[in-house]
Amino acid sequence: MIHTEWKLAASDGLTLYAREWLPAEREAVGTVCIVHGMGEHSGCYAELAGAFAEAGFAVLAYDQRGHGRSDGRRGHSPSIMALVSDAGLLLEEARTRHPGLPRFLYGHSMGGSVALNCALRLRPGLDGLILSSPWLRLAMRVPALKLRIGRIMARLWPTLPQRTGLKPGDLFRAASGAAPQPDPLNHLWITPGMFVALEEAGEWALAHARELDTPLLLMHGTADRVTSFEASRELARQVGSRCEFVPWDGGYHELHRDLDKDDVIRHMTRWLKARLRSKPREPFRE
Repeated sequence: MIHTEWKLAASDGLTLYAREWLPAEREAVGTVCIVHGMGEHSGCYAELAGAFAEAGFAVLAYDQRGHGRSDGRRGHSPSIMALVSDAGLLLEEARTRHPGLPRFLYGHSMGGSVALNCALRLRPGLDGLILSSPWLRLAMRVPALKLRIGRIMARLWPTLPQRTGLKPGDLFRAASGAAPQPDPLNHLWITPGMFVALEEAGEWALAHARELDTPLLLMHGTADRVTSFEASRELARQVGSRCEFVPWDGGYHELHRDLDKDDVIRHMTRWLKARLRSKPREPFRE
């Protein structure tokens, strides 16, 4: 596997850290762009990216603004469209680096919301979309009063850092004796502006889900304590026949790191390969 790193310039001038994993001994058959979740960074998906690369895909990922090695206040974005634009930038990078290859977009949790909103708002001509435990709604609904206060704070002090309250034990079930190791690039912050933008983006995406024009693989653990399994079920109903909805019985939030991760990754890889078989490679045109 070949690994490279570089930097992208966001539309508002922020510098975004990006990386790519390539198959070592063969030409790529498609591209997968990864959008990570809240408080994470692209390196958290090295194992998943390696599995996709081994299956023949060029895998691109980036640290979202305010995350990892990218610029920006930790856990903040001025709007959902800034996040969506950044994801679109990575998709264009995939097109430039691998012209003519099918393009797939993968998003987890917050990244799932960004990826879905990107597909709906930008309509970038994807060959497939994978959403893992997307943040459409939270597992525990925010009380109306607290949400109202959050909206007020988003107007008055949108960049005020707040603790997310996420705990490692809520994210995935570790194998016996395998304790999660601290990652200095991860953080536990979110701002009122970011929170409200993501809450509203989730509701907007659900309201416009019928407009999705790309095949969707949607996966969610039934025991997710972070994002709403029922909201994903609602999304699947709205999208209809274009969606393959896979409920992982007893699965936690981070399915790609949970006890059944091998089965999860295998299912995603098979789904990607099936999409390749359903669409011939397009010729490159200048």
